[in-house]
Amino acid sequence: MIVGGGFSGALQAINLLRHEGPRATLIERRPRAGEGLAYGDAAPEHLLNVRAKGMNANPDDPEGFVRWLAARGGEYSADCFVPRLVYGEYLRELLAEEMARQPGRLTLVRGDAVGIELNGGAKVALEDGRMVAADLAILAIGNLPPHHPPGFGDALDPDLYVADPWASEATLGLNPDDRVLIIGTGLTMVDMALRLESEGFAGRMIAVSRRGLLPHRHGPQQPFTPIDERPQACASWLLHGVRQRAAEVGWRNAVDELRRFTQQLWRAADHPTRARFLRHLRPWWDIHRHRLSSEVADRLVGLMEAGRLEVFPAATRWARSKDGRLAVAIKRRGARNEDELLVRRAINCTGPQGNLAASQDRLLRQLAAAGAIRPDPLHIGIDVDAQSRTIAANGRRNENLYAIGPMTRGEAWEIVAVPDIRQQVWALARRLSNAHWIGGEGL
Repeated sequence: MIVGGGFSGALQAINLLRHEGPRATLIERRPRAGEGLAYGDAAPEHLLNVRAKGMNANPDDPEGFVRWLAARGGEYSADCFVPRLVYGEYLRELLAEEMARQPGRLTLVRGDAVGIELNGGAKVALEDGRMVAADLAILAIGNLPPHHPPGFGDALDPDLYVADPWASEATLGLNPDDRVLIIGTGLTMVDMALRLESEGFAGRMIAVSRRGLLPHRHGPQQPFTPIDERPQACASWLLHGVRQRAAEVGWRNAVDELRRFTQQLWRAADHPTRARFLRHLRPWWDIHRHRLSSEVADRLVGLMEAGRLEVFPAATRWARSKDGRLAVAIKRRGARNEDELLVRRAINCTGPQGNLAASQDRLLRQLAAAGAIRPDPLHIGIDVDAQSRTIAANGRRNENLYAIGPMTRGEAWEIVAVPDIRQQVWALARRLSNAHWIGGEGL
């Protein structure tokens, strides 16, 4: 049983079918499986952050997505940054094709899972009272909503403060002379700024984060010979070694050549090294690693040059209603005193969270309270082993409860992008289908 039908869950189901694995049930709360927030709630102007040639869903079919695009009429080339809505169509078609090829082997259930009982197997409780039983369950719940920024909370008027940036009401009811505060300056902020512009918002946007860093753009890369050995698993090497390589081969090449070693580096690093990376280097890694297409980057620059978007480093301190607006205290980086901003709305774009202790997700809270799962040591997701088995509170591996996707970042770190997730679900499907013995992985 797969709980969650977004990218990770749908691709897990596809791989189980492709490897002729056990019969499965895919539980998804949304009307359609195979898209999730990233590809189902995206706006037409939201593009993939990776060129089409790198977005194939299956590791054994590297040309799959490009071939699918060509069959649609050739509107997009292998080097294009395709709209996310188009990628959602691709995923849904893959799922439908595999289900048609093997009828009756995958059951789709629409519902919201709120609990799982582990007792020899896995019995999933849905919000409407239904129970679905299986031999094992795979958690594919995707990213969790962001934490509240400092000074914000549920008590604020939801018309003044939008806690979920993907909520449909996030951009409604704004006037041309309004100011909107976007908290966060990463990829979610970029999506929000483009969405506001596309929906006709003509007011001013202010985006703040602790460091005020913006994602970098994709660009031309010079030919080079990548490193062929894994570097040292230490934060100091990442800082100085990548800088040195960037001077030699360009920063994009220096970052990209680490992709095949990133998970190995993370797993080889001890806890203090991982913690230092998250505390000091993660913001710089993120803006270099997760880039914007040139088209999106140009639009963002255009908004800033037109004075419609201002980005600067600052931290929020408090927020409260004031004369029908939202007063927000911010402290600019390096400043002694706080400034007060009066805005029509603040939108939380700080990015997904993974701390189980702060999660309001009913299923995760139930599993954690029952001791079936526990946070990873860095509290950035669910604790799992290298085979995606969840770790119970008592330290035992659960043979009937797995987790995949972004919530396993504590074990693999780089597990939010398509290339990493497709390899993870591929490996798990092969194990559950006993196909790994055919390929020799079990020897």
